[in-house]
Amino acid sequence: MRIEEEFKLDYDDVLLRPKRSTLNSRKEVILERTFKFYHSPKVWTGIPIMTANMATCGTFEMAKVLAPYKIITTIHKYYTIKEYKEFFKNFKNPDYIAYTTGIREADIKKLKTMKKENLQGNFSFICIDVPNGYVAKLLKVVEDIRKIFPEHIIIAGNVVTNEISEELILRGADIVKVGIGPGSACLTRRMTGVGYPQLSAVIECADAAHGISNPQGCGLVIADGGQKYPSCVAKAFCAGADFNMFGSMFSGFEQSGGKLVEIDGKKYKEYFGSSSNHAMINYYGKKDAHRASEGRYTLIPYKGDIHNFLQDLFGSLRSTGTYIGARRLKEFSKRATFVKVNRQLTNYLEKFDQKD
Repeated sequence: MRIEEEFKLDYDDVLLRPKRSTLNSRKEVILERTFKFYHSPKVWTGIPIMTANMATCGTFEMAKVLAPYKIITTIHKYYTIKEYKEFFKNFKNPDYIAYTTGIREADIKKLKTMKKENLQGNFSFICIDVPNGYVAKLLKVVEDIRKIFPEHIIIAGNVVTNEISEELILRGADIVKVGIGPGSACLTRRMTGVGYPQLSAVIECADAAHGISNPQGCGLVIADGGQKYPSCVAKAFCAGADFNMFGSMFSGFEQSGGKLVEIDGKKYKEYFGSSSNHAMINYYGKKDAHRASEGRYTLIPYKGDIHNFLQDLFGSLRSTGTYIGARRLKEFSKRATFVKVNRQLTNYLEKFDQKD
């Protein structure tokens, strides 16, 4: 047993210090980025924001809405191959689709069938998603999938430390998914005691991933979860995240998954984690005896159409750029200075804001 004495930070623990800026308008801030990758020969251009691969936001309906904005939809694992075939008949925008797989034999068999059915050209990303990215089997699966899909951009996670981030990239991943337990629908920290404050995790994993490079590109990271507000998305980019992935902010909309529920005249939509009892029972038919629920099921107020949210999200990021003097999203981490704040005061103001 050992104790690390250094304090680690979450998004709520910091603010961004404003700096002198030559920008005159938010319109001048460019949010699109172009990436090259350590393994995949693909070149990707878009706004590096992704839905979480959850049933409440990683849906075909969401992909149709987000692709024109050049945002990636990470499709949840529960669609059948037949449903994929039907969807791909009318959707031809592979750069903004990530196929999600697990590491079980059934997951790998389904992915291989997607290739056998010649569907792999309809998605540019493969997201290998497990709650615990430290299991040895993940490394083997990353290697195997890289051999089968040499052209695809492979995402693997979730992890929160530098050494495993490096290992995943060297084994075949292009992007490492960072985050254990920060999401609002995740109970891993409460149930297991395992986790890592998300801002520090992103900083440390990004530093490790970016250090692995070749003439083709370098390793990249996704900040996955814990973003409660658009400001958290900005902070993640400032911390070195190449992509931002979140679920709760993409849930509750007309275009989101989950049932629409009406209680006392007010509308709500379902929101639940992939490791919740609700997800396990509804999509796998049971919860195995050896498992505990590490996900939350809740109802969130219905938010209506998603387009206004996207406008606010982009506007907020551009505003951050003007405050810190960053003309491009790729400059956020170079221009950012974080200021530690009084967490007790932050929590008080947050409660006050909720009452208002």
